[in-house]
Amino acid sequence: MKMLKSQIALLTTLAAALAGCASANAAAEGAAPEVRLVNDKQKKQVDVLVDGKPFTSYLYWADQKKPLLSPLRTAKGTIFTRGFPLEKIAGERTDHPHHISSWFNYGNVNGSDFWNSPPEGFSRESKTPYGRVKHGGIKSVKSGAGEGSLQASSDWILADGTKVLQQDETLIFRARGDVRVIDRIITLTAQKQDAVFKDSKEGAIAIRVTRALEEPSTKPEIFTDDSGKPTAVPVLNNDGVNGVYLSSEGKVGEKEAWSTRAKWMTLSGNVRGEDMAVGIFDHPKNATYPTYWHCRGYGLFAANPFGAKEFTKGKTELNFTIPAGKSETFRFRILINSGKLTAAETEAEYQRFLKEVQ
Repeated sequence: MKMLKSQIALLTTLAAALAGCASANAAAEGAAPEVRLVNDKQKKQVDVLVDGKPFTSYLYWADQKKPLLSPLRTAKGTIFTRGFPLEKIAGERTDHPHHISSWFNYGNVNGSDFWNSPPEGFSRESKTPYGRVKHGGIKSVKSGAGEGSLQASSDWILADGTKVLQQDETLIFRARGDVRVIDRIITLTAQKQDAVFKDSKEGAIAIRVTRALEEPSTKPEIFTDDSGKPTAVPVLNNDGVNGVYLSSEGKVGEKEAWSTRAKWMTLSGNVRGEDMAVGIFDHPKNATYPTYWHCRGYGLFAANPFGAKEFTKGKTELNFTIPAGKSETFRFRILINSGKLTAAETEAEYQRFLKEVQ
């Protein structure tokens, strides 16, 4: 009888151990990836790693005219943002040197152009004086399972040297399965004078994508900015060029989607053998929801909450204004999906955004 009891006890112990191993393995398989942020103060950048592999970096280099997120990668590590002007990659366009990976700024605030301000080493003559978004500081850096976050501040400096806006931002980097997410919660505070966002197509949260995600080009184009500066965009070899825009309102391609309003937009295609989609989501709490879209076939993908007059051919004028001493908060999500993404799947991701970002 004693032998029987000892055998039962042993079997019970073994069963518990096996159950524990199974539970541990299951937890490991479903464990959220580690999102680690590393602030390299010498390089002036915060690197974002997912399970030790690079996702993106928040760059606050002194020689840039705005903070940047560069480059952007899918869960599989594929870079889908354009390299120029930080690096030249064969086959990529070299127009619009101020379109650098991913950024947030605007074409006309109190008469200064923040959008077209050229990076160091490039010159662009303009009738409108250039402003600059100057990095202020990193307030906090947090890592964790499934997500990490960064709090940073910046100063919007007019051409005359006056600080017109303070930008306080929380960036949340999320990772799950084949999905990567960047949430940008941006609070803009006007300083001693009203901050007037004069209607302009040049804005605001933007991504410049690699050649494969462009729409195939059929003719050369010339695009003129608000100050009258023309930029020629030539026809290039269209091999492997397969980008397609899709809005929440069912608009497809630049021809249908540019200047329209929608709560989300995606850009899908195949980049170096990987099917993928990148989306920008607008939030209902944003003052100008749903946003206008400044999405170009040559690879500029931007949501512009402020450019009503430009996008309505003069029918509506906004001149969005933040009174002196007052603040306005904007919430955006950049969704990066490895694999194809349908409209229904995008809408499900959008609803998740609304739950995760209040």
